[in-house]
Amino acid sequence: MSAPNNLTARIRYVLVRTSHPGNIGSAARAIRTMGFTRLELVSPARFPDAEANALAAGADDVLGNAGIHDGLVESLTGSRLVLGLSARRRGVNLPEISPREAAAQALAAAARGEDVALVFGNERTGLENDELARCHAMVRIPSVDDFSSLNLAQAVQVMAYELRVAMLGDVPTFEPVQDEPPADAAQMEQFYTHLLQTLDDIDFHKGRAPTTVMLRLRKIYQRIQMDERELRLLHGILADTQRMARLAGIKGVDDCDAGNSADQS
Repeated sequence: MSAPNNLTARIRYVLVRTSHPGNIGSAARAIRTMGFTRLELVSPARFPDAEANALAAGADDVLGNAGIHDGLVESLTGSRLVLGLSARRRGVNLPEISPREAAAQALAAAARGEDVALVFGNERTGLENDELARCHAMVRIPSVDDFSSLNLAQAVQVMAYELRVAMLGDVPTFEPVQDEPPADAAQMEQFYTHLLQTLDDIDFHKGRAPTTVMLRLRKIYQRIQMDERELRLLHGILADTQRMARLAGIKGVDDCDAGNSADQS
């Protein structure tokens, strides 16, 4: 019995800064055995590579169609739900869910017609805080506390298995969403850039580093999961804020491109 192709095609596996090409091949094999084919690679140390092909054990179609990206945001373009795998609790305050919960959420989103990204970090360091900050939730595989080191391809296999099991059960069905589609990861990054520029233009940080504030704001907006119309409205508000700051002479403010083109309808 095979999983529904329209669902598997909406779920991508994103490997970030992978050090060993063998792990890329093993991950390709892992997802292919569970019916998935979408693999995205962010700044891999070595790829293409003969070792990746050898350990893919025949999953050459997955490797051949893998996307290669310079940055994480590019690899997430089109994704409405982004889940980051991490073995350790980090400074980013995200909802923490199990692989089984993640599979249920991912499957529900895919059934609604949304693209989903499962993000896996570097073998040694995992996902960095700025990478996790681009996720809606953090997924932790419940390993034992005194030996939580799990091979990258094994972690990919765990998630692919949980999704496969969920798909072979009762697949949720949803009516197509008639309203504006949810904003994808790339659109959210454009918004965060505009927000950061606006906060700087009104001197909100007053010389302090904006990192902590932006992480908290990301958490708020990621939790809301805005649609495209809502995002256009916020761009419009930010653009007007920048304009008023310029008129008030707070700083030399130039409206960013996102604000100038914002549709406030």
